[in-house]
Amino acid sequence: MSATSEAVAVLCSGGLDSVVLVAHEAQAGDVQPIYVSVGLAWEPAERAVLSTLARTPVFGARVRPLAALDMTMRDVYPASHWAMRGTPPAYDTPDEDVYLAGRNVVLLSKAAVYCAGAGIHRIAIGPLAGNPFPDSSPAFFKAMSGALSMGLDHDIIVAAPFSALHKADVVKLGVTLGVPLELSLSCMNPRGGVHCGLCSKCRERRDAFEEAGVADPTTYAAPSPR
Repeated sequence: MSATSEAVAVLCSGGLDSVVLVAHEAQAGDVQPIYVSVGLAWEPAERAVLSTLARTPVFGARVRPLAALDMTMRDVYPASHWAMRGTPPAYDTPDEDVYLAGRNVVLLSKAAVYCAGAGIHRIAIGPLAGNPFPDSSPAFFKAMSGALSMGLDHDIIVAAPFSALHKADVVKLGVTLGVPLELSLSCMNPRGGVHCGLCSKCRERRDAFEEAGVADPTTYAAPSPR
């Protein structure tokens, strides 16, 4: 891989927001998608989705092969944790109930070490407007940019390009960019690669397509419980 300061790293899980973010950033230059595995129950399904997306035009000439990194949290989150067992909270649960402590600290730290070696100076991450988590705020990203730059002796800017957008806005942008949204995975309990239809991420996905006025191409294992 050729190192270039013009490239941007995008933390990409295969979810709707991060896949559209890859396509968005690729409009301006080279993109290095990064996936950091920490041991969560749904990660094998996400990796399968990313393998499929890698063969689509949206992951084209400007998108480099996925960098798959590991940084386990199995020694921090107990085995009984819902994210380890794959049993997410209920459909209408608020965002606060699916908070994973330190998630962006871990993802950004591992990605930044990779970027320092690859000559990449900008990391894009995909939180949206209204995100309530403490590790998704502008102040946090500014502080992480400074700490990572200092600790690695390599300038790092952590950017959140979609921080003013809602999920319906991202759906619309994805359609405009030609992103195969049906291939993305936004689910905390996928069944054979299919959205469970019963977790809060599936609810957010359904609501976003409806609000955007775009037909939802997603296959759900179960209908909405509402």
